[in-house]
Amino acid sequence: MKTSLRALALAGLLLASAAAPAVAQPEIAGRAFEATTLNLTAYGETKLAPDEAILTLGVQSRAPSAAEAMSQNAAAMNAVMAALRKAGLPPRAIQTSNLSLNAEYTYPQDKPPLLAGYTASNTVTVVVEDLTRLGAVIDGVSAAGANQIQGISFGLRDPSAAEDAARLAAVKALNAKAGLYAGATGYHVARLVNLSENGGYVPGPVRPMAVMAKMADSTPVAAGELTVRVDVNGVFELAK
Repeated sequence: MKTSLRALALAGLLLASAAAPAVAQPEIAGRAFEATTLNLTAYGETKLAPDEAILTLGVQSRAPSAAEAMSQNAAAMNAVMAALRKAGLPPRAIQTSNLSLNAEYTYPQDKPPLLAGYTASNTVTVVVEDLTRLGAVIDGVSAAGANQIQGISFGLRDPSAAEDAARLAAVKALNAKAGLYAGATGYHVARLVNLSENGGYVPGPVRPMAVMAKMADSTPVAAGELTVRVDVNGVFELAK
């Protein structure tokens, strides 16, 4: 009799432990679907005129010897630097971005390569804050000996106000989109669960330029406008 009671008790414990996961799993799954959520993205933009330009310019010199190439390049670059200072650019607005010396070869048929000379390059990145003088700056450095104008881009000295305006536009668009989806599916937005930002200030693209000859008037340069864009992601809880 004692053996039978023990067997029955053990069987009961085994049945209880086997049934426990089956009960817990639906409860966990149910909690996962207690809230109906909506995950959306939106963006906001602000368009405005730039207030600075970044120029990449310099001098490239070729000569039979390395020393001669570097000497010619240094003389020409000193003249370019003087032209930049004459244009009123402060030292903080001028930064060397590349300095190189390379050997050049010719490749005659069925013969070893022959040394043809050397090329020295010196490139600076220049920030021009007065855009009305940008064309004159380009003309000045060209006249002084700059034979490499590699690119120009436009930007903002302080993009924070434009970024904030884009943020407000992005959140407004996000809320409108959430309300649209909620209404279309028979729900209303109960609350915002999470909000994250995915992007910020986007500067203007670099615009390649060819070497410009000296003109009677300043070289025309169009700054156009910049687009400052902010992307946001939001998770909303919906309710009936």
